Amino acid sequence: MLSTDFVTGAPNWLDLGSPDTAASAGFYGAVFGWDLRSAGPDAGGYGFFQRDGRTVAALGPLTEEGASPAWTVYFRTPDADATAKAVEKGGGRVRVEPFDVMDAGRMSCLTDPGGAEFAVWQPGAVQGLERTTETHSLCWAELHSADPEAAFAFYRSLFGWRSQEMEIPGMTYRVLSTAEGDPQEASFGGLAPAQGDEEESRWIPYFTVEDADAIVTAAQEHGGSVLMPAADVPEVGRIAWLTDQFGAPFAVIKPAPSTA
Repeated sequence: MLSTDFVTGAPNWLDLGSPDTAASAGFYGAVFGWDLRSAGPDAGGYGFFQRDGRTVAALGPLTEEGASPAWTVYFRTPDADATAKAVEKGGGRVRVEPFDVMDAGRMSCLTDPGGAEFAVWQPGAVQGLERTTETHSLCWAELHSADPEAAFAFYRSLFGWRSQEMEIPGMTYRVLSTAEGDPQEASFGGLAPAQGDEEESRWIPYFTVEDADAIVTAAQEHGGSVLMPAADVPEVGRIAWLTDQFGAPFAVIKPAPSTA
């Protein structure tokens, strides 16, 4: 699972693009208990979602033409420029060329060959999120792809990711881990086939919760929708897929008790 000891290829930042940042702050404040702290007058409306004073995600207005409300997962890179070039060489697209975010770091917005959008973060003063895996924070990043084999090959070439295949009813699920460390301890996400022809290739963030059913209810009460009702996955936990009131998808999981 995720930690804040970020290594190359690990998710180290997460932000939400919203058409109404005040409304989005209200939704996630009600559902997860997050507070929003502005990044300052020069940040273009960008701010930090925090829990107990630590940053768990970020929020900003939609800035790309034609962009839909969505969460964007960022992966750590030691060189954002080199990664952007590798994305293009690998058949992906650079939507936003690498640029410096003041002294915080350097980033680029990218799209993989299957159409899933993501970003990279080259740390400067900001290494990444201050809280992960704990209650109401990011714990897993899952890629839904129409071509899982090609998707894994693409990201492996970028970050050196490893995978372990699991057979679950109806699909092969790949557990992803960074190039460094024990594969199980270094796991941070998964790769699954897109569900039917209607689901686009996309990254979905998972947040740890103590009660998945209560979160589903809270999301619905505040304008969100249910993509998949809360259900138990053996040895994994209780999972639900949701959207906020603007349609940005995300998932929640109450992890199964550890048997270690």
